Amino acid sequence: MGSEAPVGVFDSGVGGLSVLAEIRDLLPAESLLYVADSGHVPYGEKSTDYIRQRSRILADFLLGQGAKALVVACNTATAAAVNDLRSLFEVPVIGMEPAVKPAALATRSGVVGVLATTGTLQSAKFAALLDRFAGSVRVVTQPCPGLVECVERGELDGPELEALLRSYTRPLLAEGCDTLILGCTHYPFLRPLLRRLVPENVTLVDTGAAVARQLRQRLREGDLLACGPACPARFWTTGDPVSLNAVLPRLWSGNGVVTQLSL
Repeated sequence: MGSEAPVGVFDSGVGGLSVLAEIRDLLPAESLLYVADSGHVPYGEKSTDYIRQRSRILADFLLGQGAKALVVACNTATAAAVNDLRSLFEVPVIGMEPAVKPAALATRSGVVGVLATTGTLQSAKFAALLDRFAGSVRVVTQPCPGLVECVERGELDGPELEALLRSYTRPLLAEGCDTLILGCTHYPFLRPLLRRLVPENVTLVDTGAAVARQLRQRLREGDLLACGPACPARFWTTGDPVSLNAVLPRLWSGNGVVTQLSL
């Protein structure tokens, strides 16, 4: 497989666009493919077997488009399916994980809050992260139903969303959290609103940039780094392409037309 082949990225919906942007910023020579599985969003409330099945289908599609590497730009899908994908496919497969390690290093109060989907918080992978990196830091978790759906609709502000987000952050702040992990790729799009709702001394942490760095490392190890120029990013959705085409300009600073995918 040539180094100029594209990188394939998928998520349950549009959240992975936050990771795609980090990849583009760090690796501007790479051509990018993106699939939003919006016809099956959210993953956070679905079974592990269901998410694993969807992940295989999307990975197969991206590899069929010539992808030289796969990025699972979804914490829930990573927890459910990344080991499965790595056993099935020979290309590099890069996953997501909530930023427990950097948050544990960043906290001054010794209390870290996690905003995430139910699926991520209940996963064995998340439990293993806590065992490995939390140490003496107290980690307080908060499932956040409804946030993914808001971002999917392009709703990044407004009184209803503000009230919902405040209800999720208030108990974490009350516990003394000075560091909040954004444990879903949809949540970085809510950073501006979060910054208004939490004190200035509270640090917001996500892993999009770290995933981009890991991708660069894996491509370098395989002599797969592209020289460019990159082709325009290509987008597919298993949901309504009209809806995603309407939302895309709010979440992606670049050109892009969305094609419907029946999978």
